[in-house]
Amino acid sequence: MPASLGIIGPSYPSCRTDGINWQKKYTEKPGRRRVNLRRFLFSTLAATLFCFSDVHGRDMEKIPPPTSPPILEVRGAISRITTQGAAYFDMEMLRALPVARLETATAVTDGVRRFSGFLMRDLLAHIGARGTTVTARALNDYAIDIAIEEFDRFDVLVAYEMDGEPLLPSDKGPLWIIYPRDQHAELQDIRFDYRWVWQLRWLDIQ
Repeated sequence: MPASLGIIGPSYPSCRTDGINWQKKYTEKPGRRRVNLRRFLFSTLAATLFCFSDVHGRDMEKIPPPTSPPILEVRGAISRITTQGAAYFDMEMLRALPVARLETATAVTDGVRRFSGFLMRDLLAHIGARGTTVTARALNDYAIDIAIEEFDRFDVLVAYEMDGEPLLPSDKGPLWIIYPRDQHAELQDIRFDYRWVWQLRWLDIQ
């Protein structure tokens, strides 16, 4: 190794030139590097934590809490919450979503019925859903997984009215998932009938 690189060896020059103590200069230099490295690591960590906190804060944007007892709870991969990692909605909040209407026959009622409510995809957009599957669960604990892409392909309604009257818990209410089966022949397959969750109470986005 050339002598000029001997600064990492056991001895250092002790001469003074132009008033500079070169031995002191060489021995202090690694120390200064260590201090700078610690400062760099601390600054990087602080910046990372700040950015994570900022992004996390944006990701978990708060929405106003319900003013009456909630009838729908949504949790999982969502970016807008009310509290405790979930979004809670009362009927007034759900009625504030864009209103959608659908006329269709069902497997459990007679004739064509008129339903009013909101599109499931509008609700998912409102809460910033980021998953691929929705688990819909009813008051009686019936649950089924539904691919989110179905809500993009079809105008799936979450109804709170049938024939102009509010849906009651005693008659499939207050919320009922309705597929536009009369508009799409494939939705008349019995497999889709299992997705018509009535007395809907919980949604879990995964």
